[in-house]
Amino acid sequence: MDIADREERLLLPDGFLRWFAARGWSPRAHQLALLRKARAGRSALLIAPTGAGKTLAGFLPTLVELSPPLRGRSTPEGRREGGRPQTPSIAAYLPPQPSPSRGEGVIRQGLHTLYISPLKALAVDIARNLEAPIAEMRLPIKVETRTGDTPVSRRQRQRRYPPDILLTTPEQMALLLASDDAPFLFSSLRRVVLDELHALVTSKRGDLLSLALARLWRLAPRMRTIGLSATVAEPESLARFLVPQIVSSLPSEGSGGKPSPLAGEGGTPRSGGQGDADASQVAHPPSQPSPTRGEGGRAADIVTAGGAAAPIVEMLDTRERLPWAGHSARHALGEVYDLIRRNRTTLVFVNTRSQAEMLFQDLWRINDDGLAIALHHGSLDVAQRRKVEQAMTAGRLRGVVCTSSLDLGVDWGDVDLVINIGAPKGSSRLMQRIGRANHRLDEASRAVLVPANRFEVLECRVAIDAVNENAQDTPPLRSGALDVLAQHVLGCACGEPFHADQLFDEVRTAAPYANLTRTDFDDVIDFVATGGYALKTYERFARIRQDKDGRWRVANPRVRQSYRLNVGTIVEEAMLKVKLVRSRHRGSGSTGAIARGGRMLGEIEEYFIEGLVAGDTFVFGGEIVRYEALVEDQVYVSRANDDSPKVPSYMGGKFPLSTYLAERVRNLLDDKRAWNNLPDQVRDWLSLQASVSRVPHAREMIVETFPRADKHYLVCYPFEGRLAHQTLGMLLTRRLERMRARPLGFVANEYALAIWMLGDASSMIRHARLDLDALFDPDMLGDDLEAWLAESALMKRTFRSCAIISGLIARRFTGEEKSRRQVLFSTDLVYDVLRKHQPDHVLLRAARTDAATGLLDIRRLSDMLARITGRITHKPLDRISPLAVPVMLEIGREAVYGEASDELLAEAAEDLVKEAMGR
Repeated sequence: MDIADREERLLLPDGFLRWFAARGWSPRAHQLALLRKARAGRSALLIAPTGAGKTLAGFLPTLVELSPPLRGRSTPEGRREGGRPQTPSIAAYLPPQPSPSRGEGVIRQGLHTLYISPLKALAVDIARNLEAPIAEMRLPIKVETRTGDTPVSRRQRQRRYPPDILLTTPEQMALLLASDDAPFLFSSLRRVVLDELHALVTSKRGDLLSLALARLWRLAPRMRTIGLSATVAEPESLARFLVPQIVSSLPSEGSGGKPSPLAGEGGTPRSGGQGDADASQVAHPPSQPSPTRGEGGRAADIVTAGGAAAPIVEMLDTRERLPWAGHSARHALGEVYDLIRRNRTTLVFVNTRSQAEMLFQDLWRINDDGLAIALHHGSLDVAQRRKVEQAMTAGRLRGVVCTSSLDLGVDWGDVDLVINIGAPKGSSRLMQRIGRANHRLDEASRAVLVPANRFEVLECRVAIDAVNENAQDTPPLRSGALDVLAQHVLGCACGEPFHADQLFDEVRTAAPYANLTRTDFDDVIDFVATGGYALKTYERFARIRQDKDGRWRVANPRVRQSYRLNVGTIVEEAMLKVKLVRSRHRGSGSTGAIARGGRMLGEIEEYFIEGLVAGDTFVFGGEIVRYEALVEDQVYVSRANDDSPKVPSYMGGKFPLSTYLAERVRNLLDDKRAWNNLPDQVRDWLSLQASVSRVPHAREMIVETFPRADKHYLVCYPFEGRLAHQTLGMLLTRRLERMRARPLGFVANEYALAIWMLGDASSMIRHARLDLDALFDPDMLGDDLEAWLAESALMKRTFRSCAIISGLIARRFTGEEKSRRQVLFSTDLVYDVLRKHQPDHVLLRAARTDAATGLLDIRRLSDMLARITGRITHKPLDRISPLAVPVMLEIGREAVYGEASDELLAEAAEDLVKEAMGR
């Protein structure tokens, strides 16, 4: 018996070894490494690609600990007295469990493990996959899910008689912790498994989850965590998320329940079991002492799975003429269909839901082979999505057109090929999507990128290079949002009264809140208690109050009820249910009443329906439908056969270009030798730009000015993404107005910004009446930004989200939900009051912070302005340049939809291309 076999027998009971052998498997090195971490009482972060057995690795310690104990007494070395060596259960090494509770006739030890997933579907899928090993090894383990779809009766039973393993979401976790029986429910908790951790921690859902972990560390001090993640740029930051950061009374890991003197002060976790470095790469983050309490604090051990085959990623070099602009990639439709036809199962990813609807329709229009092609996105009815998922798992589908609804790690069966329509916007996101193909670690995943225009070819090229280098662009760990903290404070009061000092210490154990100041915390408490100085005269904003002992508790039962109905951090546009009914239209008129009932197709944003009149057509659920009527919260539609339907412009699904890929695109443009790796059409386009104007260097920004028709244009190329460019456009037009350039408007895409005006920009610059260095001075982020934010609708939208998340504005009440108009009115009114009477209100601060990295991308804009200072090159032209054609084609095309849009765009492109080439 070699060392590896001996280690397996030491870590895994015989029944587990037989189960692996029966499947022709052997435990992977990283799976054994997590078992060693569990035995040592350590939390761990597993970094592994799709197909590496991440999920099984995360659950193995729990399954072993909950397996039946060995008969007879065992020595720590595993030798039963009077017999041969035995493999001890890890449970033998754990502290004594609480007294068992009896429920449903089965004696159980209480809740042992929580599994938290960002997707309800993922939790359901994991439950299904766990049933197999549990049933085949006959383990006495009960697994249940708890999501928003779980019946109320089952949720109540789970609190009284919890299963051994509960699979849930961050929102359900917050609800469980806000109940008065949370101490009972979680007292037996030993482990939390966090799946797709990299996807959770970059949003406010991650903030909410971190606060839930902070509470769990108090309720279950011996609890340990396992994080499961794809490859990320900064694994050490992710590892901090998994352990308490500032600990004075909580036990340190591996200390046998005693507080650690290093906890929260840059202490480095001790090394795990020997052999980890041979089995898989194990990193121990170095100590990072800092004067700021909590920075560089404790981190979980990192285990990295090796041995994955490198993916094969190609870019489609289309035989067709590559468009200069556009996002549909309709030029390559036949080539995409041919790829689907030549593979067994293909996932076709797009970046927006409306794009998914259009592409699905287009593919079915040319589907002469009758291939089984389906549609999957988040607005479809849940029953329809489950139907598609089941068909995929069974291998009955040849292709699925999908959005980010399939980005994360649900195992949909064997997928041969991933096609990404358009630019991926980020290398990490692309790797996540590539991972949907071929769930086998030792075989390469295959993917094809289909750029929709010439600029996207550049982005696809650098994204492929980044994948080949395994370079990541995941954002760093975020600082915790104050509106999420306000929601958590209210949830704590719903569960049990609390002292502010104790809650402050508890909150700072969460990594995103490790550097929370006492001033910000006290402001949040005051906000939840009174609404803040400007709102304290309104009784409805007083949601918690102090009792005579100084503890904070909910003001009345209605507050607790409102919290339970509005918990969570996902704020979407108001949605209406879409039902398919028989048409009442005959010719141009309408006849009779609408038949109620009908098949549910899914949900659609309310603002889109508000712009329709009866008889209008649009694409939804892969069908062209006619709008019949809106009755309460239901949209009635009928089947139609319209050649030019309107298309839903879903809010969800758009991604900004990552800072990392943007930098690589600039470097590619700067390196003319790298142009040899580009398609001929794109290389010719760049060469034409160099002859007509200039191709920007990596740290330079080109500003072109030229006349066209009766206007003058200023086009610049920051390469910082649409959001940052839109904010820049708003600020530049204000400055140009003051300079008497008479700007009329602007348009932005991911790469460039174009402003049109009545003033002759070239002449103004030539005669020193317009100074480009002054125009792009970073001081625009001072008074100009504040003045614009004061009147910006985007800022109001950001504040609206913060008000809903913090619980200031309740969207749902018992039996009803506020309409979009009611929410708009309420939040806009409060926004105006706070701006006038309390401009430093905690919610306004939260909204400004969101604006810095969200809708306005101010932080990225600030970095760009610093980068180009002193590096602006002006090119006065007599006509449009080739590089300016794509952004110029964005002007005025928002109101045109579908195929007509592409035809009009093609006509306009031909005119602009001829102009740029001097024809």
